[in-house]
Parts: sequence; C-alpha cells; structure tokens
Amino acid sequence: MAAGTESLAAPDKLQALGEHAAACPNCRLADTRTQVVFGSGAPTAQLMFVGEAPGFHEDQQGVPFVGAAGKLLERLLGEIGLARADVYIANVLKCRPPGNRDPQLDEIEACQPWLVQQIELIRPRVIATLGNFSTKLLTGNPAGITRVHGVAQDVVVGSTRVVLFPIYHPAAALYTPAMLKVLEEDFRRIPALLGGAEGSVAPAVPAVAIMPAPPAATTMPAPPAATAQLGLF
Repeated sequence: MAAGTESLAAPDKLQALGEHAAACPNCRLADTRTQVVFGSGAPTAQLMFVGEAPGFHEDQQGVPFVGAAGKLLERLLGEIGLARADVYIANVLKCRPPGNRDPQLDEIEACQPWLVQQIELIRPRVIATLGNFSTKLLTGNPAGITRVHGVAQDVVVGSTRVVLFPIYHPAAALYTPAMLKVLEEDFRRIPALLGGAEGSVAPAVPAVAIMPAPPAATTMPAPPAATAQLGLF
C-alpha cells in the first residue's frame, strides 16, 4: 500500500496506488514506456479483467484495452448486459514491453505487487483472466489457456478470495471465428458466476494463495523469485 493511505476509503486508496505506480522504477520497462497503464474502470467492480500487458495504443493513452481487442471486449460485455464502466480492467504488466514482446519473468515479479494490491482494494467477486500470462500467474498452474478456459475456480489473491474464470484474450479471437465463438460462449457464463449460481465454480480445485503485496514503502520492492515456482512458463 502506498504510504499515507491507511485512512482512505478503498476507491481513494486505489487512486492513490495508481498515482504511486505512475513513477514505478522497479524493472527495465521504466526506461522504455511512455507512461504506466495502471488500470481503469469501477473501483468497486464485481467483475475484473486481467490481461497481459499494454500495447502501443495503451502506452500512448494510459488506458488498458483501447485498441481493437478493447472494442471486442466492450462488445462482448454489451452482449451480457454490462458496459466498460461496470467493470475494472488491468494487466499483469503496467508498462508496455518494447515491440509488444512477451512479458519476462523478472518483469512479472516486479509488477506483481501492484496487481495484488489492486485486487485487494477492488475485491471483485469474479476475475476473468485473459490469455496465458494472467491465467498462469493467478492460478499458479502451468496449464495453458487452451486447456483451462471456461473452468471457474476459487483462488486466493493476497488476502482476497475470488472466483477466477480463465478465458481467451480478445486479441486471439479477432481473426479466428471458431475462437470467437468459444469466447462468446465463455462470456455468457459470467452473469451466473457474478450471481453465485450453485455449481458454476469447480469445487474440486483448491484455493491458491499467490504472494501478498509487501508492506508500504516509498518504492515498491519486487517480491522474491518465488514466482518461478508458480509455473508461469
């Protein structure tokens, strides 16, 4: 938690955390980013999306999912009666990797505390992970998105228990009709998960506690290299 925010309400703490993250120096991406893309949406959202990393347009505008994948995400939300303003959207990485390359392990480790604290402050009921990187990080499972998409499970992130729902990244479905159909089908399950429908969440999967955020500090330290043990790759 950013220093001096202990007495603030959760939405104000989230805003303060974002302002603190804007100057994050914790990995090499601080040298190449245009700006930190912290996240956007309702600070008390019941549904949160976690993607991979900002792209070119996100890096320029400072908002996640503003390109073609973001437009598809908004369309899919509309089909289940939700709008972008109703949810919260973030990424595993808050800074764009050069050339939109994949996130590297040490970058994920350095950025993980920001994501953990976002989740603890927002306290969503459901987190939909978009693609491999966010799914592997938050489940602690090396299985790829093709194997686990559409299978909801209980997990613990920091101190927050949530229903985690892995789905394909919208970018993967932009030009593949078959994958788009699967993504649409998975989206149609989200209202039931938000409503806590019995039987919607796989009961046999144990909760996973990923590393909690560190204590307040002027500069957020990267957590130990235990992330490698979570089977990210």
